[in-house]
Amino acid sequence: MKKITSILAVIICLVVAVSANAQSKAGADYFKGKWSVLLKGTPNGDAKMIFLLENKNDSIAGVVQDTTGAEIAKITSVELKDTEITLYFTTQGYDVNLLMTKKDDDHTTGSLMSMFDAEGERIKVIK
Repeated sequence: MKKITSILAVIICLVVAVSANAQSKAGADYFKGKWSVLLKGTPNGDAKMIFLLENKNDSIAGVVQDTTGAEIAKITSVELKDTEITLYFTTQGYDVNLLMTKKDDDHTTGSLMSMFDAEGERIKVIK
């Protein structure tokens, strides 16, 4: 009887440990990394930007790049919630904001200035 109780206790501990690791990331942990964002329907046509985001004091900091890797702007301000982030930056002389909302582990949806649809995809770095 004592062996059965011990085995059940081990099984319960394993189930709890596996379910704790299965939690999806949220907030700064989710959004950190490199993101390719497609902005649809801008006056100059569809545009693609790369956002390099890193954790900084429980928030996010980073830069905006074009597709060649040249820096376009630094992110000046961030509003962060569990499943969405708003990034503020200046480009082509305009102060703009990009809202990104978590879609799944590697994709976001959102909008630029609440006018242009945005779709983001995490760029995975192969180690």
